[in-house]
Amino acid sequence: MGSTSLLRCGTTCRSGSRARHGRSGCPVPGGVLGLAGAAPGVPVGALPCQAALTPLRSARRDSIDLDNPQENVKATQLLEGLIQELQKKADHQVGEDGFLLKIKLGHYATQLQNTYDRCPMELVRCIRHILYHEQRLVREANNSPSPTGSLVDAMSQKHLQINQTFEELRLITQDSENELKKLQQTQEYFIIQYQENMRLQAQFSQLSQLGPQERMSRETTLQQKKASLEAWLHREAQTLQQYRVDLAEKHQKTLQLLRKQQTTILDDELIQWKRRQQLAGNGGPPEGTLDVLQTWCEKLAEIIWQNRQQIRRAEHLCQQLPIPGPVEEMLSELNGTITDIISALVTSTFIIEKQPPQVLKTQTKFAATVRLLVGGKLNVHMNPPQVKATIISEQQAKALLKNESTRNESSGEILNNCCVMEYHQATGTLSAHFRNMSLKRIKRSDRRGAESVTEEKFTILFESQFSVGGNELVFQVKTLSLPVVVIVHGSQDNNATATVLWDNAFAEPGRVPFAVPDKVQWPQLCEALNMKFKAEVQSSRGLTKENLVFLAQKLFNSTSSHLEDYSSTTVSWSQFNRENLPGRNYTFWQWFDGVMEVLKKHLKPHWNDGAILGFVNKQQAHDLLINKPDGTFLLRFSDSEIGGITIAWKFDSSERMFWNLMPFTTRDFSIRSLADRLGDLSYLIYVFPDRPKDEVFSKYYTPVLCESTPAKAVDGYVKPQIKQVVPEFVNASGDSAPGGATYMDQAPSPAVCSQPHYNMYTQNPDPVLDPEGDFDLDDTIDVARHVEELLRRPVDSQWIPHAQS
Repeated sequence: MGSTSLLRCGTTCRSGSRARHGRSGCPVPGGVLGLAGAAPGVPVGALPCQAALTPLRSARRDSIDLDNPQENVKATQLLEGLIQELQKKADHQVGEDGFLLKIKLGHYATQLQNTYDRCPMELVRCIRHILYHEQRLVREANNSPSPTGSLVDAMSQKHLQINQTFEELRLITQDSENELKKLQQTQEYFIIQYQENMRLQAQFSQLSQLGPQERMSRETTLQQKKASLEAWLHREAQTLQQYRVDLAEKHQKTLQLLRKQQTTILDDELIQWKRRQQLAGNGGPPEGTLDVLQTWCEKLAEIIWQNRQQIRRAEHLCQQLPIPGPVEEMLSELNGTITDIISALVTSTFIIEKQPPQVLKTQTKFAATVRLLVGGKLNVHMNPPQVKATIISEQQAKALLKNESTRNESSGEILNNCCVMEYHQATGTLSAHFRNMSLKRIKRSDRRGAESVTEEKFTILFESQFSVGGNELVFQVKTLSLPVVVIVHGSQDNNATATVLWDNAFAEPGRVPFAVPDKVQWPQLCEALNMKFKAEVQSSRGLTKENLVFLAQKLFNSTSSHLEDYSSTTVSWSQFNRENLPGRNYTFWQWFDGVMEVLKKHLKPHWNDGAILGFVNKQQAHDLLINKPDGTFLLRFSDSEIGGITIAWKFDSSERMFWNLMPFTTRDFSIRSLADRLGDLSYLIYVFPDRPKDEVFSKYYTPVLCESTPAKAVDGYVKPQIKQVVPEFVNASGDSAPGGATYMDQAPSPAVCSQPHYNMYTQNPDPVLDPEGDFDLDDTIDVARHVEELLRRPVDSQWIPHAQS
C-alpha cells in the first residue's frame, strides 16, 4: 500500500457531502492502524497506532451512541485527540527516514481534519468497524474457543452478525440517499437546460420577423446553440436513465438484504423467543425480555421506511420527467416488495408478551399483555389503537389462519376484553395490559371419540387496527395465544394441565392449530416431566436416572432396570393420560401430578434435603432395606394412593421383617406434619441409607410442650394433643411405651377412620352450575366420572393402618 493509500470502511458523512477520496468517502490513513496497513519501508512498530488509537478504543469501551446527536461533542474530542497524537508523533520524528514519516503523518492529520471536521461521529463509526474486523482476525488466528462457553459464543457471534448487517444496511441506505440526491440535482439541472432549449426554439420562431441579413446571422448562432444543447440533452437523458436504473438495482439489492435480515430476526430469533415462552409454561427457564428484539425490529422498521420513502421519491422523479425505459416497472415492483416487507414486520411484531393462563377457569379473573415491537418507531402511539380479545375454538383458529371467514364468531364471552395500547416513554414500549378479563361462559364443540372436555383446546385471539405514515398504510393485526383448556371446576385442573403440558412440550414450529404428535419418544417425555417437576416442586433436585427408570417401569408395566432400554420406546397420549395404568383406576399423569402436589404443598424441604427416596416400589424398598439394621426406614411414593407417601422400615420380629405404613396424603399432613409423625415413631432410627433420623428431621419438629406444664383451659375447654401411633407394630414388637415421643399442641383432628381414605382430587367449592343457571352437561359428566372412579377404588389390605391418638 502506497504512502497516500487509504483504508476505507464505506461510510459517508451525515451531512451528505462525500469525502474527497474515493467513492465511499470515509478515508482513514493506512498508516494509522498497525494491522490494517503501513507506509512502505516503515516498521509497523514505528507507527503511532497505540497512542493514536487509545482514545478511539476508549470510545468503543464507553459505547458512544452513534445515533445520539448529543454524543457529537465526545466524537469531536476524540477526533481532536487523534489529530494531536498524530502531530505529536510527527514532531518527534528525526533523521532522513523520520523526515519522510513526519510529512506523511502531518498529511494524515490534515486529511482527517478536513474529512471529519463536520461529521466526527463517522470517524468513530469507521474506526469501530475496522477494529471489529481486526479483533475478528485475531480471534480466528488464535482459534481457541472455550468448550463451556461455545453456546454463548455462538449466540454472541450471531447477534454480532445481526448488528453488522444493520451497519451494512445503514451504509447502503445512506449511499442510496446520496445517489438519490445526486439524481434529483442532475434532473433539476436537466429540466433547466430543457427549458433553455425550449426558449431557443421560441427564438427560432421569432426569426421570421427579422430582416434577411439579421435573420441569417442570428439563425446560424441559434442553430449551433440548439444543436449543442440538444446533443447534451440527449446524452444527459441517457445518463439520467442510467442513474435511475442503477438506483433501482441498488434498491433491489438492499431489499434482498433486508428480507434476509428480517427473516433472521422474525423467523429465527422471535420464533425462538416464542418457543422459550411456550416451554416456560411447562416450567422452563424464563423466555427473557423483548428489549433486544424490539431494538432490532425498530432498526428494521426505520431502514425499511427510509428505503420506502426513497423509492417513492424516485417514482415521483420519473413522473416529473418521463423517460422511456424499464425503470417505471422496476420501481413499481420495488414499491410492492417494500410494502410487503413492512407489512410482514408489523404483523409479526404484534405479539403476546404475557400469555393468559393456559388452564382457564370460568368466572375467574385473568390477565394478559400484548405488545407492538415497532409501535414507537412507527409513531403508532400518536393515535393509540384499541386491542380486542376473543376466545375461539381450535377449528376457528384453523379457519382464521387460512383466511377463511369465521363470521366473527367466538366460542365464549370474555368480560373486560377491550384495552387501549399505552406508550411508555421511558422504555419506548407500546403495549396493552388486560388486567381484569374474565371468561363468563364457554361454548364447546362436538368432541371426537374418547376425547374429554379437558382435551379440548381454545385460544385467545387479540386483534387491532391502526395506520402508519399519515394513513399511507392501514394494518389489521391479529395474534393467537398459546392454547388454553377451559374448566368449570377445580377437579378438572389435573387433566387440563396434562393437555397443556403435552402441547407445550411437543408442539412443532409452524403447525396447524393446535396439532401435536399423538406419540413421542420416551426421552422426550422424560425431559418434559423433569422440567415440570422442578418447576412445580420449586426444587433444583430433579428426576434422576433411577427415578426415570421407575417411571418407565410404571408406565410401560416393564421390569427392565436400564434406562437405555427405553430410549427408542414411544409413549402415546392415551398411555399418558387417557388409559388407566394396569391394575389401577388412574392414569400415569394423574399419579405423577399427585406426587408433585404433595411435595409442593408439604414435603418440599424434605425432598430438597434428600430425605425422600420417593420413586421406588414396595419390593425395591425391601431389597434396599434387607441388609440394613433394624429401625432403618425410607419414604416412598405410594403405588396405590394418588399423592400418597408411605414409610417402609425394617424391624425383624416374629411376625415380619418389613413394615409398610398406610400412605399419608395431603389431608394427613394438614393435620400433622411428616417430621412430627416421624418424630412420634421412636423405633424409626435411621433414614436410608444410614443417616440418623433426628439429624435429618429435628429442625422441622414442632416445639414440644413441657410435661410438667399442664395445658391451660380456654373457655372451660382443655386442648388435646395429637400423636402418631401404630398399634399393630407396637403389639408385634413389644414396644408398649416408646420413649422420645413428640407431641404437638394443636386443635383436635377429625375422626380417624380405620379404613384408608382416598383423596383423588382436591375438592373445591366451585359450583357446576354457572351463575347464569346454565347447566353444563359435559363438565358435570366429567366430574361424575371422577366420583365414580373414586367409589370403585379397591382397598389395599397390605398396609398397616396408622392412627392418631
